Amino acid sequence: MKISVQSKLVISAGVIASASAIWHLLCIFGELSCFVFVRAPQQVIESAQQGTMLSPISTVFVASLMFACTVFSFSAAGLIRKVPLLKSALITIALLCMLCGLIVISTLATSTGLDIWQIVASTVLFYVGICFLAGNIEQYKLVKSVT
Repeated sequence: MKISVQSKLVISAGVIASASAIWHLLCIFGELSCFVFVRAPQQVIESAQQGTMLSPISTVFVASLMFACTVFSFSAAGLIRKVPLLKSALITIALLCMLCGLIVISTLATSTGLDIWQIVASTVLFYVGICFLAGNIEQYKLVKSVT
């Protein structure tokens, strides 16, 4: 079975999304220090400090979204069956990731100091967006070849 470059890219995006989801879930067990390290929103950090349910619930929610991205990417690559709304999801995920990556990069350009963590995270987000866009292109080619 020959795997196209677009499929390899979208698979890599799925692996990154899955690894990120697992990392987020591990923050629940790492408690406050993990939430601070990953630069969680202040409300989530305060929730982890106080032991309220906001931090674990929001973390599970974000991880679920990331696992959903993994499902869409693996579906686009043909590793699992085709899921509903695949093309719409791929383009939405691609645009959101690229936009978030660019927003963070532009924010860093105007800030006084550079935060290596934000640079790496925004670069990875932008890369994942490009990979999902490649997956969408792959889906478009499949539809064209069938018709």
